[in-house]
Amino acid sequence: MTYALEVRGLTARIADLEILRGVDLAVPFGEVHAIMGPNGSGKSTLSHVLMGSPTYEASGEASIAGVDIMSMTVDERARAGLFEAFQYPTEIAGISLDDLTVEMALSNPEDSGYEARIEAASARLDMDRFRGRSVNLGLSGGEKKRSEMYLLGVANPKVAILDEIDSGLDIDAVREVAAMVEALRSPDLGVVIITHYSRILRYMSVDAVHVMVNGRIVRSGGAEIADELEGTGYTEYQVANAR
Repeated sequence: MTYALEVRGLTARIADLEILRGVDLAVPFGEVHAIMGPNGSGKSTLSHVLMGSPTYEASGEASIAGVDIMSMTVDERARAGLFEAFQYPTEIAGISLDDLTVEMALSNPEDSGYEARIEAASARLDMDRFRGRSVNLGLSGGEKKRSEMYLLGVANPKVAILDEIDSGLDIDAVREVAAMVEALRSPDLGVVIITHYSRILRYMSVDAVHVMVNGRIVRSGGAEIADELEGTGYTEYQVANAR
């Protein structure tokens, strides 16, 4: 079986600090998987390492649709089909969303579908009023996450890693972002949502939940795991998987 995202034995460190200690993960096309864990467990590091951040010294295996990405640069990984939405989307003064999507199209000239996806994503997410404005400048938390979902729809990746997209949002914005993710579901896309809490998962259909503690995924199962964690927290996992 060819997975949208497959990770085996992935490790990462900064100098002498070991952060990822052998992560194994497989996300099929068409599925939404959640990674949950306490602060400092390595969740965001996993997303940054997969995207190719030079901050980390990484080893192991990672592939997108069966294609190894570990030796690729950040832009090569993006062209291979990997998209990362950030916990704190960057504000870019002087560059509009339209400017950004034009650059995305120019960087991938063999993809002729950008114009149609721009119009479809703009209509679906009601983005016309934002497209001429500087990227994320002066936007609320929910509006910034809407911009991220818009770019995801335009990019049309094979894998989307959504790093704490519910962070800092009120309950209405959480529902809205969850609905956006559901609207972008596709048999050609695998989605990984990184989150601390189960609240956003209540408004979505999640295919699997993975618990990450001390740099490893220590349990995988169905959406019921998120409900369990809401009641029990992570302490039991932290004790059982101490470094």
